[in-house]
Amino acid sequence: MNPVLPPTAVVFDLDGTLLDSRGDIVAAINHALLTTGRNPQPAQVIVRLVGDGPRALCARAAKIPEDAPETDELIRLFLDYYREHPLDFTRWAKGALEAIEALSAMENMALGICTNKHRGTTDVVLRALGIEDRFGAIVAGGDTKERKPDAAPLLLAAKQLGSIPAAVVMVGDGIQDILCARNAGTWAVGVESGFSAVEALIQAGPDVTVPDLSMLPGIVQRWREPTTRIKLR
Repeated sequence: MNPVLPPTAVVFDLDGTLLDSRGDIVAAINHALLTTGRNPQPAQVIVRLVGDGPRALCARAAKIPEDAPETDELIRLFLDYYREHPLDFTRWAKGALEAIEALSAMENMALGICTNKHRGTTDVVLRALGIEDRFGAIVAGGDTKERKPDAAPLLLAAKQLGSIPAAVVMVGDGIQDILCARNAGTWAVGVESGFSAVEALIQAGPDVTVPDLSMLPGIVQRWREPTTRIKLR
C-alpha cells in the first residue's frame, strides 16, 4: 500500500539521478583495470554495474568475486583516481537543479541524499559542486552497515531530516532505490533517464516514473494535496 501522508522530505539518489556521472566513473574504473593489467571495459558495460557501491562495481568490472584479494587494490585505485578527478565529465542530470530549487521553495520541505557511493567520493563531488549545504541529510556508502536496497540508509536519512518514512519521497534511477523505498515504507519515484534499464526500474514497483527530474516538483506537490492522498487509500 502506498504511503498516504503528505511528503515533508525528498531524498535523492546521486549517480544517475541528480548527476550524470558516468564519464568519471568509467574513467576511474578503467584506470584501476589498466593499472592492474586488465582490459578496460566499454562505458555501456560499466554503467550497468553501478549502484551497489565500489566493491561490487570493481569486482564486477574485473569479473572477479567481491571477496577476492585483488578487489581491495582495485577499490583503492578506483577511489584514489576518482577523488582526483571528481568532475572531469560529470554534469547535472536534466532538471536536477530546477527540481532542487522548486522543492526547496516548498513550505516544510526538507531535502536529502541517500547513495551507495563511497562517503569519500560523495563528499568530494558535492564539495566540488558547491551544494553540500543544500541537503539536510547526506547518507553515503558505509554510513550504515547495509546498503540500498536495505531500508537502513533511507531510514537514517529520514531520521536526520526529522521526517517519518511515510512522509518521505525517495527518488532514484536504480532498482536499489525503489526497493529501498519499499523496504522503508516511503514514496518511490523512478527516474527513467538514469543508468538502469527502464523496464527493470518499472518492475521494481515505484509509485510513478518520470522521464527526468523536471516533473518531480509537480508530482510532490500533488501528493501534498489531501484529495490526491484520499484517492491512494
